[in-house]
Formats: sequence, C-alpha cells, structure tokens
Amino acid sequence: MRKMAVLAAVAAALILTGSARAAEVEVKLLNKGNDGGTMVFEPAFVKIALGDSVKFRSADRDHNAASIRGMLPDGATPFVGNSGDDIAVKFEREGVYGVKCLPHYGICMVVMVGAPAQVDQAKVVPLVGKIASK
Repeated sequence: MRKMAVLAAVAAALILTGSARAAEVEVKLLNKGNDGGTMVFEPAFVKIALGDSVKFRSADRDHNAASIRGMLPDGATPFVGNSGDDIAVKFEREGVYGVKCLPHYGICMVVMVGAPAQVDQAKVVPLVGKIASK
C-alpha cells in the first residue's frame, strides 16, 4: 500500500513537471515562402504562452531576427541575432513583440505572448514593408 502511494506521488510529480515545460516554436526566415511570397517569416504571426521560446531559423546568410523598437512590452529585453545565424528567444514578458530582419526590414512578423495589454501601443509604431499592409 505504501509503495502504491509513493509511486502515485512520483507519477503525479512527473506529470506536473512535464506540463510545466515551456514550448519552442520554430519560425523560418525565407527568401521564398510557401505562398510564393518573397522575403518572409514563416509563420508571420505566432501566439505563445509566457516563458515559451521562438527559434528563428535563417535560410540565408543575409537574414537575421531583431526586435522592433517600440513594439516590445515595458521591461522586455530587445534582441538581435547575427546575420545568417539561428537565434532562440525566450519570451518572459506578456505582450506584443514586433520582429524584423535588419537587412530586409520588409521582412517583419509579430509574436503575441499571453494576453497582451499593449496591443494599441504596438499598432501605432510606424512600419515599412509587408507587415505594414497587414
């Protein structure tokens, strides 16, 4: 009987630990997208939970992922990856994050973390390129 209680406690701990793990979403920086568009993030919008990560995968040595000034939640740390390198970013503040490719500012995307409060603030940031028309 005591063994069963210990096994049940261990199983419950393993289940709770497994469900608390943060997820990692992959976003590709592509020269040509699945829809035929050129110079794109795929997907161009992701919604994740607080503590999740996004791995930005560069398909070309001339692409990178960088946060857009003014499209970050208060207190969030800006990020910038090196051209041609993949970068994983853990999102630890709830909100809307704008992400761009520095050499190709027309390549932009949005990461929504949790239930953001600053959506209106992010909408007023002047944007160029493809994301400006969305």
